[in-house]
Amino acid sequence: MRFDRRHPPAVLLKYYLYQATTTFGFVTPVFTLFLLWRDLTYTQIGTLGSVSAVLVVVGEIPTGYVGDRFGRRASLLVGSVFLAISLLGFLVAQSFSAFVALYVLWALGLAFQSGSDDAWLYEVLDARLDANQFTHVRGRGASVNQWAGVATMLVSGVLYDSDPRLPFLVAAALLGCSLLVLLSMPATISQTDREENTLFDVLPVLRRRLTVPPLRSTIVYLALFFGVTSAANTYVQPIVTGTIGIPETSLGPLYAGFTVLTATASYYAGAIEARLSTKWTLVLVPVVVSVFLLGSVLVPVVALPTFALLKAARSTVSPIASGYVNDHADAVGRATLLSAASMAYALVRVPLKPLTGVVADATTPLTALACLGGLFLVCAAVVWLWETPVSDSTPQPDGATE
Repeated sequence: MRFDRRHPPAVLLKYYLYQATTTFGFVTPVFTLFLLWRDLTYTQIGTLGSVSAVLVVVGEIPTGYVGDRFGRRASLLVGSVFLAISLLGFLVAQSFSAFVALYVLWALGLAFQSGSDDAWLYEVLDARLDANQFTHVRGRGASVNQWAGVATMLVSGVLYDSDPRLPFLVAAALLGCSLLVLLSMPATISQTDREENTLFDVLPVLRRRLTVPPLRSTIVYLALFFGVTSAANTYVQPIVTGTIGIPETSLGPLYAGFTVLTATASYYAGAIEARLSTKWTLVLVPVVVSVFLLGSVLVPVVALPTFALLKAARSTVSPIASGYVNDHADAVGRATLLSAASMAYALVRVPLKPLTGVVADATTPLTALACLGGLFLVCAAVVWLWETPVSDSTPQPDGATE
């Protein structure tokens, strides 16, 4: 059943409200400053990031199974509780070991949310409205989240200047509101009327889905793209301030501008997919970004629009990629499959960041960007020689002859 996009039904308004209450804009611009204020070193801060990344990778499939086994809302509720507790913990934590514990909670919270929100949305659309609208609705939800992030980022510095702990307190309160929204959101059919499946029942389904074309090559292709964009984001600040010469005081408005751009890209992701098709959006956008990354080393001023393009491209590709994976999932293991895809993305991201850092230390950040662009193009060519990713064919149900 199709619906009026200008007047979305109540269930989608709740989804948009949930997205608005799960922004971390209050803390994102001051997160590193806060850790330094607590007398942590850069090495310790980097270690915390590694701890979080590893835990997210390890926890993806088990937490995805929780979403499949006990319900999408239950997984989202647990994730929000863990994240809120972690934010409140920042108010009192003093030692490095305390921050490690908080990062563990933070990583688990992210892992519980990963996959379950997309699985919930897809099943609600499939049961009540129109699953073909997933990219449109998911893109609008991401846009709402990012616009909320812009609004909160603009006051983050003021709160931090008043008291460095205040942004974390306000962020935790906003996240607490997401719990109330989640409790008002409906259960999906698979949560209320499914057989009791154990993790051992789900894993064979997961293995079959991830080891057959075209999903396997698509996830590899997307993992390369998400890994490259994540690593490239590390060099926005040093290149913008050091190479291009933009003053540090302009970073806040610049990041707000980036967020506005990504929100706009998310908003129109469905329209872009409709115009180019799922296949060509997922294939061409990463290639264009990589070409710009290569060009930035030749013309440094190109780096600034490249960063803008990179962020917009990621926001465009993300909902379309999630919809594609959803189309290849069964209800019995939907959140688990989405979490497995997220784990694959993280597995590429974790080693790529430090390796790119070695290149940047030995040469320049711009050279590191160019290497990332070249790496994607080479690896993408290898993937295409192995197997064509992102087929437009309809996925076969489990048990069908491949």
